[in-house]
Amino acid sequence: MSDALWAERGWMMFSSSGTTGTPRVFRYSHIDRELWAWANARALHAMDFRQGDTVFMITGYGPHVWAWGVQYALAKMGLPTLPGGGMDARARANIVIRFKPTIVLCTPSYALHLGRTLQALGTDPRATAVRTLFVAGEPGMSIAATRERIQDLWDARLVEFYGCTEASPHVGGFSCPHSQTPGGPVTTHLLEDVQVWETIDPQTRKPQHDGERGLTVCTNLNSESSPQTRFLVGDYATFDRSRCPCGRNHVRAVGSFAGRADDLINLRGIKMFPGQIEHAVRSVAGIGDEFEIVLNTNDDGLDVMTVRVEHDAGATVAAAVAEEIRSRCEVRSAVEVLAPGTLPRTEFKAARVKDRRGKS
Repeated sequence: MSDALWAERGWMMFSSSGTTGTPRVFRYSHIDRELWAWANARALHAMDFRQGDTVFMITGYGPHVWAWGVQYALAKMGLPTLPGGGMDARARANIVIRFKPTIVLCTPSYALHLGRTLQALGTDPRATAVRTLFVAGEPGMSIAATRERIQDLWDARLVEFYGCTEASPHVGGFSCPHSQTPGGPVTTHLLEDVQVWETIDPQTRKPQHDGERGLTVCTNLNSESSPQTRFLVGDYATFDRSRCPCGRNHVRAVGSFAGRADDLINLRGIKMFPGQIEHAVRSVAGIGDEFEIVLNTNDDGLDVMTVRVEHDAGATVAAAVAEEIRSRCEVRSAVEVLAPGTLPRTEFKAARVKDRRGKS
């Protein structure tokens, strides 16, 4: 957006997450805001948000497109919201108890943290009014063990938005009531009438056919401030254009989104995604909700990985986690078992990978 347009009808500035580099800043206009609100409202309606719902917005309202876009969409739908910024977990848990929201908006990791906080206060999350956990910012739907852990903790369904700050000022993908089918993969619809979605080969950058795994590319059709042609979003996905049982025929990402190409860990030539390690960690009974992946260079100049988890036990659990990582990722990793509650809880985008290779 030019300085002149910003002065005439500028709305708000947002930035990309910056998890792999310097955040990129984008300025959006009030025209973008209006398009954003309506597109998000359509997606929220498709996710079964209805009159009678109350949405608890657990966000600090920083420069994150997701929360702001949902806030304006909920206003279009006439749904009430409860602001949850600037509070600790106990205060938020008490809002869940006292005001009985039916939908909670947060990251997947915070959904686990809030549920555990309710338990510590003597309240079973499954007994609350919450029926939907609306998540974004981290992989949630695509990691089965994490998805099941959250849904079991709350006895509520998990839904998510997918998108990026750069390509369009609103949701790109969303869950429908049929996104989870027993025994089948999860799927995420893409808002195909206002965005053109493709997948490309990671090496050749040539278009992939439906059913082939590739990197996501988006062309948006309704942004005044950030028109993008074939923008490389860079998440791995497999597309399916068959009609969904919900009746929609927009393209779906089968298995949701497997992880960003930029998040790929290369350890001594072995490549893996943080989500694969999360699968391994979650598969061991009794492991806490938080974990960290620490990459270092040892005294011999060899890159090594340590996965830090929380559990009451010690060596036995460490061996079990190490074996799961070895079998799923084909790499040997040290495992450090910490006392429950040791690792930090974050409100937005848990930074699970600590890459300290080559650093003193």
